[in-house]
Amino acid sequence: MTTAPPEPTLPAGWPRNSDKSAGPAATRQAKSVGEVLAAATRALADAGVPSPRFDAEELLAHAAAVPRSALLARSGVDEAVASRFRALVEQRAGRVPLQHLTGVAGFRYLDLSVGPGVFVPRPETELLAGWAIDRLRETAAPVVADLCAGSGAIALSIAQELPHAEVYAVELDPIAVAWGRRNADARAAAGDRPITLIEADAADPRTLADCDGTMDAVLSNPPYVPDDAVVDREVAEHDPPLALYGGPDGLTVVRRLIDRSAHLLKAGGLLGIEHADLQGELLPAAIRRHGGFTDVGDHRDLNGRSRFSTAVRR
Repeated sequence: MTTAPPEPTLPAGWPRNSDKSAGPAATRQAKSVGEVLAAATRALADAGVPSPRFDAEELLAHAAAVPRSALLARSGVDEAVASRFRALVEQRAGRVPLQHLTGVAGFRYLDLSVGPGVFVPRPETELLAGWAIDRLRETAAPVVADLCAGSGAIALSIAQELPHAEVYAVELDPIAVAWGRRNADARAAAGDRPITLIEADAADPRTLADCDGTMDAVLSNPPYVPDDAVVDREVAEHDPPLALYGGPDGLTVVRRLIDRSAHLLKAGGLLGIEHADLQGELLPAAIRRHGGFTDVGDHRDLNGRSRFSTAVRR
């Protein structure tokens, strides 16, 4: 005699395939959206997920193929959606990044495709992109480089919001380049100005050598995490190491990028580099030591933490 496999252990209140107490309709719309979200939120909170309610809503919207804003208008959660949702919540509780599960990361006005092998862009980096966009609006035809571009978030935001700009994106990791190309193709198809994406070492003097002395801005969210730093599970297990770690103090790659940027920028050109919150003095000091920049400053994120440094080419 064969027996059915046991159902997985689920939080109380979740729709279950075997719940027949309410009749056949229970498997189609067994629970309300509120009940299902509440149970998932508890499960994610117990797993240590930092934003359990938000993540639960995002995952349910993804499972139901509707915008998150439309969730509360639904009369219930049918079993097909509930089954997909259970699997997603289980993975998120295992600390798979939310954006890997939905396949999308929001960045300023863009929805970018992301997944294994590419760094998931963070909201903090939007501030660096916005800083550059605000300062380049009145420049007639700015030439801009995004070094260590990853998914292309900075480059593609500039191309969308400054359609008069010529934008280059440079990335070393071939997997990240593939994701960046996917996003670049999607944005070009949507009508944004195309960018030039290059697979290369951004700090190599041969990279963009034809652009030396011509650029109005060089921006970068480089690998800046110290090699021995303790990071969240999502970061340690899913973000590519090449995009994270930058040597003993986190600035090994950054120092090379400062020098390369000095060659790329024209006089008066802008430099902007993101850094860890504990590097708000180290990075500006490294830029000053180079000697090729003036007006060196540091900027804080919305939580008041030191987040990116800027300077002007002498």
